Amino acid sequence: MIKAHQINYLHRNFHILDGVDVSLDYGEFLAIVGPNGAGKSSLLSVLANEVRGKQKILFKDKPITDWEVRELSRHKSKFSQHNSNEIPLQVKDVVMMGRYPYFDSQPRQEDFEAMNKMMYETDVYHLKDREYNTLSGGEKQRVHLSRVMAQLQNEIAHKLVFLDEPLNNLDIKHQYKALEIIKNFTAKANSAIVVMHDLNLAAQFADKILLMKSGKVSAYGTPEEVFTAQNISQAYNFPCTICGHPITNNPMIIFG
Repeated sequence: MIKAHQINYLHRNFHILDGVDVSLDYGEFLAIVGPNGAGKSSLLSVLANEVRGKQKILFKDKPITDWEVRELSRHKSKFSQHNSNEIPLQVKDVVMMGRYPYFDSQPRQEDFEAMNKMMYETDVYHLKDREYNTLSGGEKQRVHLSRVMAQLQNEIAHKLVFLDEPLNNLDIKHQYKALEIIKNFTAKANSAIVVMHDLNLAAQFADKILLMKSGKVSAYGTPEEVFTAQNISQAYNFPCTICGHPITNNPMIIFG
């Protein structure tokens, strides 16, 4: 799906990313985790071709820089950590922005269907006629998740979504609903790269974990391989204990 070797990214001679390797297969959910300032969001931006690092990134065996912009936007989408809080549009119009790669002037029937489908799934359909600026932070977050996922409602195989902290401001119910949407997406041989802070949710939902610290990869593998007390304590400089989840048997991290 996407491969990059030795990603290096500097800003004013400061190494933000240093020798990072990433390889993602079809149908995988990769969670990028690590402390503040580890380079997680920067890595996502480089992989999504928003920031140019000193490396070649292959997306579907083709350099991502060789893709035509409109065509690429039908194969991959990105949820950013920081979205505007002031958008003078109704919720349905914000979600429809995800369909812009598919029409020039007027949305088609399939665009409305994709918009409505994702508004239902993200639990914002009842807000569709509300002004975006009147929503709570969590509601706005769900609107943008709806927009990003609506963008990838098409018949193309092996799509990729990048999500930078999509669980911010969400209550427990909607955190789980968001992760279930991502899991259902990857179950159809699509892939997802998600920046997360909740290690226990990452252990429960992700297929692979990339643990970062100071712009480098500290550990990479399955949740069982990465989430050891030694790996996590070293990355976060904070003690933890690992035990099995009583229901799923996934690693469960207890800090302190």
